[in-house]
Amino acid sequence: MVEHRSVNVNGIRLHIAEEGEGPLVVLLHGFPECWYSWRHQFAPLAAAGYRVVAPDQRGYGRSDRPEEIEAYTILHLVGDVIGLIHALGEESAVVVGHDWGAPVAWHTALLRPDVVSAVAGLSVPPQPRGPVPPLRAMRERFDGQFYWNYFETPGVADAELAADPRTTFRRTLYGACGDNPHNNPPAQPLIQPGGGFLDRVKAPEKLPSWITEEDIDVFVAEYGEAGFTGGLNWYRNLDRNWELTAAWQGAAVQPPALYITGDRDLVYGFPGMEDLLPALPNLHPNLREPIILEGCGHWTQQERPQEVNAALLEFLDSL
Repeated sequence: MVEHRSVNVNGIRLHIAEEGEGPLVVLLHGFPECWYSWRHQFAPLAAAGYRVVAPDQRGYGRSDRPEEIEAYTILHLVGDVIGLIHALGEESAVVVGHDWGAPVAWHTALLRPDVVSAVAGLSVPPQPRGPVPPLRAMRERFDGQFYWNYFETPGVADAELAADPRTTFRRTLYGACGDNPHNNPPAQPLIQPGGGFLDRVKAPEKLPSWITEEDIDVFVAEYGEAGFTGGLNWYRNLDRNWELTAAWQGAAVQPPALYITGDRDLVYGFPGMEDLLPALPNLHPNLREPIILEGCGHWTQQERPQEVNAALLEFLDSL
């Protein structure tokens, strides 16, 4: 059974869900998600002999939500993961991340290979640091219409997403999944002038088989008090993260690594991905051959739990 508690980490309180005993595996969710995004991974990994812990990361769900935008840099997020591992009484862990959780996982492995025994990223690969800050790059490339830039302005996306959380989750989860025919192939997530993030897709009359109305109920409840600002603040630090990570430009991820994505994932269609994915094994020699799930959208471990669990267990058991 999954158990819940809070731990004090890096000056804040993190809510965690945990199950099992054995080597520690930390599961990091993305946006707009929470610990529940890993619901299909707890039992299989615990049954295989691992201690599985999924936190609500800072700004999300039942965890603390600092007010300052500057409190959500990649260094804060990596510090939370390292602090959590030690607060759980462990010296090392395997770190697995999805969506925004993947860059946190990759950077935790990059910055603290002495603590991260292995790393896996879902959806988002380890990305090289570009020549210009990412928010500026996307603003110039897509005339300010890329969704990162829409998320930049405090209060705008916050209000839109919080106005009706049920609609937000139904549209967001369906909109980026492999069952949405508009993701074959995935298009650039652009926001039309005067429009909003949710305008890109209509809520489906019936949810796809991998997500239920009861699952939506859980996400809505978890976000009831927290809102969306904490998670959006992660995007607002993208350029600041670019500045803070200059010292690691060109550095390779050292621990054994695994990358899983879907060919209908919006990230799979981001600019430059067609060149990056084939180059990953050369950029990071300890990264296994990427696993690309046919017909899978953005919500990797929720859409394809059996395939993801099998890949993770094979990876974990090989360490």
